[in-house]
Amino acid sequence: MRTIKILSLLALLTGCTGIPEGVTPVTPFEVNRYFGKWYEIARLDHRFERGLSHITAEYSGNPDGSLRVINSGYSAEASERKQAEGKAKFVRESNEGYLKVSFFGPFYGSYIIFELDQKGYEYAFISGNDKDYLWLLARTPTVSDQVKSDFINKAKALGFATEQLIFVDQSSPVQ
Repeated sequence: MRTIKILSLLALLTGCTGIPEGVTPVTPFEVNRYFGKWYEIARLDHRFERGLSHITAEYSGNPDGSLRVINSGYSAEASERKQAEGKAKFVRESNEGYLKVSFFGPFYGSYIIFELDQKGYEYAFISGNDKDYLWLLARTPTVSDQVKSDFINKAKALGFATEQLIFVDQSSPVQ
């Protein structure tokens, strides 16, 4: 019985770091090139981002080799910018775009980069542990129609609910 409890707890703590069927993390991946500010262009809806616009994510290195993650967005309802700080770690090798991120202590969720502009690291397609989590991030507040189309087509082919995508308001920057 004790073994079952331990295995159940282990499954609970690691259950959110899997990879959805068909999604493959990018390789090669160079974390130092990924550091910096990214703008959220599109996403599937989640309560932790609901009502926010002008959403950004900033990545930098921590002394222990993990990544510091600062997500922020503007809440028109509260008339303020909201921010959350987290930590990301590689799940396997550091040359693969497969990380786990936590904003709540020991609880981690998958962060899978499944498409990346390898030339300039200008855009990235990201999935969570299942097909309810999907993001398009870019180095600029807007992307070309071609990048949007490629994102939608690839995500749809993988089984994501692209008809439910939210395109984030990045116009008129808010401080």
